[in-house]
Amino acid sequence: MLPWKRLLRPLTALLLSAAAITLPATAAHADTATHSGWNDYSCKPSAAHPRPVVLVHGTLGNSVDNWLGLAPYLEARGYCVFSLDYGQLPGVPVFYGLGPIDQSAAQLASFVDQVRSATGAAKVDLVGHSQGGMMPRYYLKFLGGAAKVNALVGIAPDNHGATISGLTNLLPYFPGATDLVKATTPGLADQIPGSAFLTKLNAGGDTVPGVHYTVIATQYDEVATPWRSQYLSGSDVRNVLLQDLCPLDLSEHVLVGLSDRIVFHEVANSLDPAHASTTTCASALS
Repeated sequence: MLPWKRLLRPLTALLLSAAAITLPATAAHADTATHSGWNDYSCKPSAAHPRPVVLVHGTLGNSVDNWLGLAPYLEARGYCVFSLDYGQLPGVPVFYGLGPIDQSAAQLASFVDQVRSATGAAKVDLVGHSQGGMMPRYYLKFLGGAAKVNALVGIAPDNHGATISGLTNLLPYFPGATDLVKATTPGLADQIPGSAFLTKLNAGGDTVPGVHYTVIATQYDEVATPWRSQYLSGSDVRNVLLQDLCPLDLSEHVLVGLSDRIVFHEVANSLDPAHASTTTCASALS
């Protein structure tokens, strides 16, 4: 084994440990979501909010930890809110979104059908963070999701890959590194710019007809970089820079999805544009 490979495995373990410390501890997290008020399959959408909202977590996230801020925010505003776990690897608890992304998209497809069946809604709205804002595009484009989804809101989505502030550009200098990532965490490999997955996803255009797209990016993103690569091109796309809404907002890749209420306000605007109100720095208090 090459020396750098011996270093890579403990480094990966260290990163996962750091994430475990950073994110809230999650025991029986699916039950926590239900008890917190979302993933309530008895919820029936109202006339004001006729579509359930499905939240799609990011890489190394899960259906609870990623949404401890946004899910209650939307629920308090009258939405039926649901979240799923996807991309699980055998023997890796809590930290999901690491499996092949096309398979994760199939898990999303099944979950959306489950939510539609339980709520009676013809369509849902999707809100995703990081990989969770990009992965649904595969569902929309290749798995029939466009007929079942009204809107996709991506919070810091890596729509054209994530260079992680340029770190992925170093992979070619380490023989076998890319193959190792593919073998151990295919979901990460799929997000490297130029991957076969991203090439297929973005071929022929970023969007599909009939779906409303919103991208909310922060210029301080250190993961889905360069941050402008998050933006989509298409006839029904809103690309929003967080600092255009509030120049004082310093949130980076993680915080925009976990706790930024200015972002949450803009998400709510995207879900209900007919009743949208201007998002400003003061939205942090709304």
